[in-house]
Amino acid sequence: MTLTDDQKRERIARRIALELRDGYYVNLGIGMPTLVANYVPKGMDVILQSENGMLGVGPYPLESEVDPDLINAGKETVTELPGTVLGALQVDEKGTLANWAIPGKMLKGMGGAMDLVAGAKRVFIAMEHATRDNKPKILKKCSLPLTGVEVVDHIVTELAVIDVTPQGMLLRELAPDATLEQVQALTEPKLLLPAGGPKPMPV
Repeated sequence: MTLTDDQKRERIARRIALELRDGYYVNLGIGMPTLVANYVPKGMDVILQSENGMLGVGPYPLESEVDPDLINAGKETVTELPGTVLGALQVDEKGTLANWAIPGKMLKGMGGAMDLVAGAKRVFIAMEHATRDNKPKILKKCSLPLTGVEVVDHIVTELAVIDVTPQGMLLRELAPDATLEQVQALTEPKLLLPAGGPKPMPV
């Protein structure tokens, strides 16, 4: 079964919503990530942010957790609660992200993604697995202007859920209408498999 563009986006947003937990503060980037708000489970207490700025101020940090870039209105250091969901043009095998510019295309600005990936505890990427002409978007090395270096933790596409680990890209889940061979053919880096193979991706 071939999915429409809308069905692909819905599948990706639904799957990311399964990662949410009570008490999470989540920044949803422009485009596909905004759809995640439609699939937050009923009764779950999650705060979603769609604008730049710090939301989700946590408690004062322990001495080992101090980050001078995270401050409150009184210029005291604070912590922040997880996480960020962004779209992407490219992600590489080390979790480096390119999501704001295509050379030769009109540019409206980079938005707040650079700030978000620098401070978020977990970064999820919501994107279609391949370009419209079936070229990989998950690469050995990004070729577009970078948003952040080694910042991505998880990639959710219509075909798979992939974790970025120090050992490489781990294929955690596989969509029921996808094959391992298909996903690997559309992914430049060699995918690692968990013991027992990837789990079925809830759709």
